[in-house]
Amino acid sequence: MSTTLAQALSAGCRRLNDRQVEFYRLEDPSQSARLASLLQQHPEIQVFDELPAQISELIKLRHPTVRLTDADIQTKVAAHLGTTPSEHYGVWVYYPWSARLVHILDEAEFIELRTSRNLQKITVAERELLSQKKIGVIGLSVGQSVALTLAIERLCGELRIADFDQLDLSNMNRIRTGVHNVGVLKTVIVAREIAEIDPFLRVICFDEGITDNNIDQFLTEGGKLDILVEECDGLDIKILARKHARALQIPVLMDTSDRGMVDVERFDLQPDLPILHGRVPETLTPADVRNMQGPARMALVDSIVNFSALSAKMQLSLQEIGKTITTWPQLASAVMLGGAAIGHVCRELCLGGHIESGRYYVDLEQIFKQTK
Repeated sequence: MSTTLAQALSAGCRRLNDRQVEFYRLEDPSQSARLASLLQQHPEIQVFDELPAQISELIKLRHPTVRLTDADIQTKVAAHLGTTPSEHYGVWVYYPWSARLVHILDEAEFIELRTSRNLQKITVAERELLSQKKIGVIGLSVGQSVALTLAIERLCGELRIADFDQLDLSNMNRIRTGVHNVGVLKTVIVAREIAEIDPFLRVICFDEGITDNNIDQFLTEGGKLDILVEECDGLDIKILARKHARALQIPVLMDTSDRGMVDVERFDLQPDLPILHGRVPETLTPADVRNMQGPARMALVDSIVNFSALSAKMQLSLQEIGKTITTWPQLASAVMLGGAAIGHVCRELCLGGHIESGRYYVDLEQIFKQTK
């Protein structure tokens, strides 16, 4: 390997887990000086400044009943800026993992403009209510689609995400990312993508996944979660998360990416509700699950998902595990559908909707049933 390539690889590895953005508000002389130093030290940084277009769009948004000419807009942009130089307005956001510096509106105006096309499906009052919500996502395969839906629609103000795994190339049949992220922690990939969509959305990462030691921290530190979305592969963590969530009266949602199945467990309304709709014994502990082998473990999976209720292709696939395939298959279309379904339920619950505990299906094969 050449010295140049080795040096480049080493530099890349040092930034492998970067996920925090840096904010620079140039009205503050100290921040202005720090940004100037950053740009001087790193001439490779790409700078993106479309702030005037953002202000123009914001002005049009605020005058929906008026047909503004280009001249009108320019006049109002100038009035909006006042004596503030354009480069000092808003905030500069630096993304260290991609060496990009982006000039955007500051938080309140950014959120107003970015979510403006949600109106009136999500009202301003509802947007404010949602901004106070905290949602946790455990497992970032289906969970990546969920987390990004929550972020794009801005259905919460804080997201907690947990996964111990790094991205494998085979994960990319359902996880939307680039090949440059192979080997990067899934939490890092999701946190970065959310920051590039909305740098003001608070994202807290649990890179070690969920364990006996950190489950309560995940559910309660900095304020109790309003909703837990459980999408992990670990059967023991499914039990652990639900028992702790039930004790704290946090509702739990789960999508299985087959037949559009969504589980809703309203522990907030039914603190005595049996976990997983009573499909597993209440006496079953995470330690019991970890000690399960072979047939007993498969029997537990059957209890949870009900093999006979799976799609025909999934039932055939299960018979091939350990023969022609190594694990439970998932398709991108099903994972994205799951993200949409969970996003819908999260929004409704956060806004006080009355979705009952139960198992629901958004079964595309049934909806689009083939007739020949």
